[in-house]
Amino acid sequence: MDILAHGLWGGAGFYPQGTKRFGQAFLVGIAPDLVSFGLFHLSRPEWIKMRLAGEISGPPPLALIPDYVFHAYNLSHSLIIWAGVFGLIWFLARKPPWVLLAWGLHVVSDIPTHDSGYFPTPYLWPLPTPLVEGISWSQPWFMASNYTALLAVYLGIFFCVRSKDSARREISKRRRPGR
Repeated sequence: MDILAHGLWGGAGFYPQGTKRFGQAFLVGIAPDLVSFGLFHLSRPEWIKMRLAGEISGPPPLALIPDYVFHAYNLSHSLIIWAGVFGLIWFLARKPPWVLLAWGLHVVSDIPTHDSGYFPTPYLWPLPTPLVEGISWSQPWFMASNYTALLAVYLGIFFCVRSKDSARREISKRRRPGR
């Protein structure tokens, strides 16, 4: 899945908790790809310029990608690593780090949206992982479906939160003495 969609899906469940919490979940949702590909993209400004100009689209060719990206991808796209970090933070903070669910969702959503020829998701790394022959997230029909689903989810959240806020204001008005 593309990085923006990961952030939006990761933030969706936290949107009702306010913009700060949404922002945290959005960043956690994109973090696995930032950790894996961020330095690679920053070290190739010409690649970013060409992408922004619409001269290229989709993921970079495997031949251009250095080894460190593959190692970072294994670490950041493993449910084993995610569970270990989640458990460690829970143990140390004595409360579950719910915002890290956005990272887990990132990994789970990558499993069916990556084919085996280009960064298949190593969701059980460092254990042997049976790879899934998924669909490529960069297919136009998938991108359109994904963003349509995101629009529907955010509209639903927006109207649900708005109606709850309206109901709270109405209850608050009724409780005020002298009115």
